[in-house]
Amino acid sequence: MSLLEISNLSLSIHGTQILHDVSLRLDPGEVVAVTGESGSGKSMTALAIMQLLPDGSEAQGTVILDGQDVTQLSEAQMCDLRGNHLGMVFQEPMTALNPVQTIGAQIGESVRLHRSDLDPAARTEEVLARVGLAGMSPRRYPHELSGGQRQRVVIAIAIACGPKLLIADEPTTALDVTTQAQILDLLVELAHEDGMGLLMITHDLAVVAQMAQRITVMQNGAVVEAGDTPVLLSAPQHPYTKALFAASAHQAKLPEPVENAPLLQVRSVVRDYALPRTGLFSDPGTFRAVDLVSFDIPRGGRVGLVGESGCGKSTLTRAILGLEPVQSGSILLDGMPVYSDGHPNLDVRRKMQVVFQDPYGSFNPRHRVSRLITEPFHLLPSPPKDRDARIAEALRAVGLSPDDAEKYPHQFSGGQRQRLAIARALIIRPELIVFDEAVSALDVSVRAQILDLIAKLCGEYNLTYLFISHDLSVVRSITDHVLVMQNGKIVEKGATEDVFSAPKHPYTQTLIEAAPVLPITDTA
Repeated sequence: MSLLEISNLSLSIHGTQILHDVSLRLDPGEVVAVTGESGSGKSMTALAIMQLLPDGSEAQGTVILDGQDVTQLSEAQMCDLRGNHLGMVFQEPMTALNPVQTIGAQIGESVRLHRSDLDPAARTEEVLARVGLAGMSPRRYPHELSGGQRQRVVIAIAIACGPKLLIADEPTTALDVTTQAQILDLLVELAHEDGMGLLMITHDLAVVAQMAQRITVMQNGAVVEAGDTPVLLSAPQHPYTKALFAASAHQAKLPEPVENAPLLQVRSVVRDYALPRTGLFSDPGTFRAVDLVSFDIPRGGRVGLVGESGCGKSTLTRAILGLEPVQSGSILLDGMPVYSDGHPNLDVRRKMQVVFQDPYGSFNPRHRVSRLITEPFHLLPSPPKDRDARIAEALRAVGLSPDDAEKYPHQFSGGQRQRLAIARALIIRPELIVFDEAVSALDVSVRAQILDLIAKLCGEYNLTYLFISHDLSVVRSITDHVLVMQNGKIVEKGATEDVFSAPKHPYTQTLIEAAPVLPITDTA
């Protein structure tokens, strides 16, 4: 008998249809993936299983979990199921964890609520060991852990009571490739060892290809295709599935690189941070985040920067942008120092712009697009007289309409907001743009569109950029040269294809081996 059987599940919220006759099943010990773009209904299906639907929801159909139809259970009965027989791992561990409670208190909470036969403290130590955190003090707080460690704690909370079904909703989106591989291996191992069903929700097809026995593809709230993973990967039938696979394997076509003189010169840069004191008279010491880093970016160059969380990428980026001083070394843009006499050189800083990972978080939601994308004008000695013409030109350059200038950020999709962020970066024609995880939060098809846009702008504007990402397939697609960073050092650099095809440093080899690959044989 199936552990989970969803039959003809339909859902409307305040009269708007969200799910349409969704059906899927999951057996004990099996890993089933639900994939599709944002808005396809993946997460809403998971919330229907958990019965955590928003107000105004009306559902039809059945959701049978271990012989019970959860749609017919009371809230008190569901509270007994959630955290006990039914666990969930969310996308962002820092928001899923309580910042003012220790990890031990949070893991032990569900044990105290549901398993009176277990000692919470002993069970906490046991599950911490199971998720690869043996020896970690349960007295630590979430902010004291890395992103991968926090995600392991969230998994420990979810499995503390030995659930029969575990739902993992985009559990690795914000993680670097090696941590992602470890978390995915852990989830599959737990499912197989405990006979626990694992429902994996993700838009990353390369991830599900390596871990799921069966895949369900959703579009606009409906299941458009489902089947065994090898069969679906080798011969997808539905046009939407084929389009997803094609977008996952998409390679942007950059213009041919031209040899130019260096625009950005980074020479022997060192950035240290003071460590917290352990006593009143103790020497706190320092932590070296960037260690004697040197490289050049030529004018018109497209350079990638990859490495795991904590390797120093963000610190180096802030130094390049003039947001942090360095202890030694130099950073020159077009021959001029980014820092001069201990202060940022404003004449240099106005020649650089940045595109962040989450455009919605970097926009003021109360302002219209016309004001948001002209914020860089404040860097100029005087506002340009052709302001409206520049706004229209920037919006057209990123594939939007000049009429969009009067709209607000919430009126755009995620991909459109990222286009607005690129328009904001372009509007003063900077000499260097930093793309900081600019496509990591986007669906595969939207990501392909943004990468194509960047490639197009390279031809039109001769862009020079530093592209920072933990997604190696993206870096391979959108850069000519790549820098690999580990523990504050550049351990390998060279032409992108040379580094990816024949990595020399063991760390680079580890990164490339950990990156998931989608084995597509037929998308015609």
